[in-house]
Amino acid sequence: MTVTSKGFASALRSAEGRRHARILGVGGYRPRRIVPNSEIVERIDSSDEWIRERSGIIERRWAGEGESVVDMSLFAARPALEMAGITADDLDAVVLATVSWPYQTPAAAPLVAEALGSKAAAFDISAACAGYCHGLAIASDMVRGGSAGHVLVVGVERLSDFTSRDDRGTAFIFGDGAGAAVVGPSDTPGIGPTVWGSDGAQWEAISQTESWIDVHEQKLDWPHIGMAGQTVFRWAVWGMAPVAQRALDAAGVTADQLDAFIPHQANVRIIDAMAKQLKLPDGIAIARDIAYTGNTSAASVPLAMERMVRKGEIPSGGLALQIGFGAGLSYAAQVVVIP
Repeated sequence: MTVTSKGFASALRSAEGRRHARILGVGGYRPRRIVPNSEIVERIDSSDEWIRERSGIIERRWAGEGESVVDMSLFAARPALEMAGITADDLDAVVLATVSWPYQTPAAAPLVAEALGSKAAAFDISAACAGYCHGLAIASDMVRGGSAGHVLVVGVERLSDFTSRDDRGTAFIFGDGAGAAVVGPSDTPGIGPTVWGSDGAQWEAISQTESWIDVHEQKLDWPHIGMAGQTVFRWAVWGMAPVAQRALDAAGVTADQLDAFIPHQANVRIIDAMAKQLKLPDGIAIARDIAYTGNTSAASVPLAMERMVRKGEIPSGGLALQIGFGAGLSYAAQVVVIP
């Protein structure tokens, strides 16, 4: 039996997108509770000097009792919407990047959308410290592909729940917070091509120490995040600078055309080594938000950009190279126009 087409395929409609997309607004939220190194050191037999030298961290923020991933997302989303000049009614999608929302389902994004008063499509993604840059790429493609006009992208973590206070290698690293961006249509290019990928063979370098199966079967407390520090350091320093360079090349931009370099805030030594490998000229603003915020995983890149924009450290309309990298091992980088 031969099946023939009824000829309707040529009549199928497709979504019409915009030629370009850009970041229209950013917002950030840092919890009020400041946790200095002095509060960390005793349980890990360390010192403030050792932590600063090893990571560049002076203090971090931890969420308060009952301050959830959704709460922090809302605090970051509202100023981003205000800067973009739109309301929640204008949103077509909410993309939320996190690894610390404590529910397998439902995702946090629909709850954020509901609290904002939006019925937009909403979903979470899990790409750890690269999550926000992944979310920005998805949002840009949605706008350009026609499936959305405006997309809210949130990177948010409450990592204090997943941090062992007794692990000398990680107790001082992680913080909590949320960063958000609104992506919408643009008449000119505002988000360059994303260079992204993963190296799943090294997944154990940064991972949850116990699976949820272990938590259930062994009746454990919260699982913690473990890290093979030297492995991660070598991968980040020697593997991510070439990725950042590829993002520059894909965007048709040279390092001397940048106004800002905003890498994931993992470690100040990694940040400095990447800047050196990229041969960034003097005068380019480099995000070092880690000193007072810690490593906030998916929130680190948008939080760093929000601080730099809010403080007037980088010019609106300028160019920023941003890159996220972390557990997975996953990475994503793109050049963006600063809102």
